[in-house]
Amino acid sequence: MRTLVGICLAVVLGIGSAPAASATPGTGVSGVTLFQRVVGDTEYVVREVTIAPGGATGWHYHPGSVFGLVKAGTLTHYRADCSVDGVYRGGEAIAEESGPGYVHIGRNLESEPLVLEVLYVNPAGSPLAVDAPNPGCPFE
Repeated sequence: MRTLVGICLAVVLGIGSAPAASATPGTGVSGVTLFQRVVGDTEYVVREVTIAPGGATGWHYHPGSVFGLVKAGTLTHYRADCSVDGVYRGGEAIAEESGPGYVHIGRNLESEPLVLEVLYVNPAGSPLAVDAPNPGCPFE
């Protein structure tokens, strides 16, 4: 999968560096932008996101498509109804729905850092994520 993502990015988008993009709010979350390019009306951003043990992305949704690869650790992913819609471990891929109808949160419930490589495919000029209030779940 890592090789496929790298080949697709190199062939379709070219190789380059980019300025930092805004981070999704949360606790214990840091991110580094590895690639950013606008092609026509679409922006492609690749970020490496690290979530510390006990950390979370915060509740949010994405204006565009999101594809991720867990490089290390375990991602526990929740829907707005507080149910777990996936547990993803090292080497596993995740794809997230877009739009305000898919508010969600990602959490690191483990004792080791969670590292994700994430591709955002967004309408040009849109934020990578839009903050949303906690929908009533007993956790942040």
